[in-house]
Amino acid sequence: RLSKLDGGVFIQAESEIASIHMVIGASMAGGRAMTSSSGPGISLKQEGISFLSALELPAVIVNMSRGGPGLGNIAPSQSDYFQATRGGGHGDYRTIVLAPNSCQELANLTYKAFDLADKYRIPVVILGDGMLGQMMEPVELPPEVQIKKLPHKDWILTGAKGRPSRFLRSLILDPFEEEEHNWKLMRKYERITKEETKWETSFADDAKLMVVAFGSAARIAKGAIKRMRDEGLKVGLIRPISLWPFPYKAIKELTKKVRRFFVFEMNMGQMLEDVKLALEGDGEVHFYGRPGGIILTPLEISRVISSYYYQKRLG
Repeated sequence: RLSKLDGGVFIQAESEIASIHMVIGASMAGGRAMTSSSGPGISLKQEGISFLSALELPAVIVNMSRGGPGLGNIAPSQSDYFQATRGGGHGDYRTIVLAPNSCQELANLTYKAFDLADKYRIPVVILGDGMLGQMMEPVELPPEVQIKKLPHKDWILTGAKGRPSRFLRSLILDPFEEEEHNWKLMRKYERITKEETKWETSFADDAKLMVVAFGSAARIAKGAIKRMRDEGLKVGLIRPISLWPFPYKAIKELTKKVRRFFVFEMNMGQMLEDVKLALEGDGEVHFYGRPGGIILTPLEISRVISSYYYQKRLG
């Protein structure tokens, strides 16, 4: 498919480390570049992702998270949340992190990721999971004529013929200069936080309990919530679409109406920490998770919430 596009190139690299550095080179030359992996493969790419961030190079990295730690398995998991949302590699930096919950959204957010990467000169991570990576669904792709033209890049390295030389570097030996570079990155991150935080709410208007979930877990939870709604339980859902920047304000805003929150994840409780930070102690937070590659089920979620709902006499 890629070879049919104008200028599209697919390379099977010899290693994960080689592939992320090929992305660095392609991005330096002005191309749109991406790479993908999961588990230890993503860990091996972290040094290169840190370089991308320091050099302010746009790139897209797809992580189809699977069971771990260690070699783990190929079952669906959301255990790479910390790694993705806290930078992952060395140094003070962030990456934009987008969490799709369907094959259609996986396609849509990948288009979006390239635009964001170019707009802010930043690596963007698509954090999926083994369920999305192994399922098939109909997908509508936008016509190629609707794909945005690449923005002008006055920083790319294409040879200095007819113009002054340009430099891209991540080695900054002077600590004061390095500090200023870090503050420059921080100002960019603050702008991204203001302009690119994405989330979705469902059934929130009259909810007495809000579920917080992302990715595949949110899709499963929404199915369970629809069933509980039919049974008269007033349960809502907020789904962070951008895991960084995280929708702290949107979750905090919900406390004006809702005092109880239930976090569901396919891990041991990683996004849970961001939910607690968002609430600032204003409301109850409960967690239910399945680590190691176990997929949450709608029935499982319904049982957990129904038990709590009736125990607290919310009905």
